[in-house]
Amino acid sequence: MNFNESNKPSLKSLSWFDWLYALILVLGAGYALNAYGSHMDAYEKGFMVGAVICFSILGWSWKPLRVLLLGIIALSLFGISQFHGDAARGDTAFFLKFFFASKTAVMWMNVLFVLAMLTYWFALFKRSEFSAKVASSLTWSAVLMGFVGLMVRWYESYLIAPEVGHIPISNLYEVFVLFCLITSLLYLHYEDRFNTRQLGGFVLVVVNAAVGFILWYTFDRQADGIQPLVPALQSYWMKIHVPANFIGYGSFSLAAMVASAYLLAERGILASRLPKLEVLDDLMYKSISIGFAFFTIATILGAMWAAEAWGGYWSWDPKETWALIVWLNYAAWLHLRLVKGLRGPMLAWWALVGLLVTTFAFLGVNMFLSGLHSYGEL
Repeated sequence: MNFNESNKPSLKSLSWFDWLYALILVLGAGYALNAYGSHMDAYEKGFMVGAVICFSILGWSWKPLRVLLLGIIALSLFGISQFHGDAARGDTAFFLKFFFASKTAVMWMNVLFVLAMLTYWFALFKRSEFSAKVASSLTWSAVLMGFVGLMVRWYESYLIAPEVGHIPISNLYEVFVLFCLITSLLYLHYEDRFNTRQLGGFVLVVVNAAVGFILWYTFDRQADGIQPLVPALQSYWMKIHVPANFIGYGSFSLAAMVASAYLLAERGILASRLPKLEVLDDLMYKSISIGFAFFTIATILGAMWAAEAWGGYWSWDPKETWALIVWLNYAAWLHLRLVKGLRGPMLAWWALVGLLVTTFAFLGVNMFLSGLHSYGEL
């Protein structure tokens, strides 16, 4: 396997099915805009158009993503259609109550992620290719239900009241769901490209840690409800800053779990069951590179948002300070690998410790520090 081979499609190489897939996305977006455009602002409409373009290109280069996206469109529109404009039907209509209401779909996501993790570990120890394929299918199903939950939740927020409606990436419940989905999708991409199903159990550990938080936040804190946006979040910047940020968080978390597998294999633990060390090292590098790129973009977008909301690009708010620490941490990691040529256990340990730094920046700041980002407190 050549890890540097290009998978980017050219327009001339696209088949009629590729164009049909893109057309279905366009028609789905057109239907959504026609039926529910009154619930969206201009930025959300632009977000949908941009998503069609982006996911058309991604679907051309990564075929399994097509099935996922078409499934999300179909199930989300079906779930939304069951409301008939009445938010109360979420607790009474059969398909909403048991499958497609946002909280129910997210709960299905949680269950499927747990089952996927257990199946991945079973497959690793039993060397069962069939079980590994089942685990992959469970993970894809979990991602499907999670995205359906977020899409339906987006619509539900507007059913509560137009002024309450917003894209569902505004509180800890919603962004933890987003974290699970992004991290899993990144892993599934690498799994498909490089045949690394042996790593699924490792990556799903960090995903299920987030699932545990979602369950605690739901049942102990009862904080899974849809709430109006605080003034600071009533901005189009949120719609691009938060997803970019969480691609970074997800990539860094994925790299850390690959690093844990590397450290075990390097010591001879599960070495015969795990990919080769050079493959693990390459996956760490790819994950951190992607995460660093998106985290850099998110930091720049955050500074622009801060200038609009608070009158300055940088205020040394605790969240901003820790974001800078995360950025410097991975900038140093990439510098040592690319410029100094460093490889091996040291960078694996660094990636693993980097997860602790990232977790504190993501969650610890909200728990222990206060500042301009206090709207995210536990």
